[in-house]
Amino acid sequence: MLTILGWLIYGLIVGSIAKWLHPGDDPKGFLPTIGIGVVGSFIGGGFNWLLFNGEPFSSSGVIMGILGGVLFCWGYAKWKAKQG
Repeated sequence: MLTILGWLIYGLIVGSIAKWLHPGDDPKGFLPTIGIGVVGSFIGGGFNWLLFNGEPFSSSGVIMGILGGVLFCWGYAKWKAKQG
């Protein structure tokens, strides 16, 4: 139970920072922000693990999670622009 709560809080923080860093129209609301943070953490965490063999809750894991969130926001904006 605490693990899920920890991921929700972590996702909210990382997603909020990623949305703040990425200019443009990002998904709005509480749950999409958590989703951006969690997806960004998986993207960034994967790169962190591949490149540095890092831990997810280390400082490099948080930074890579934020970068992954920004990458996700960028991809979302490109997909949304293509849709219409």
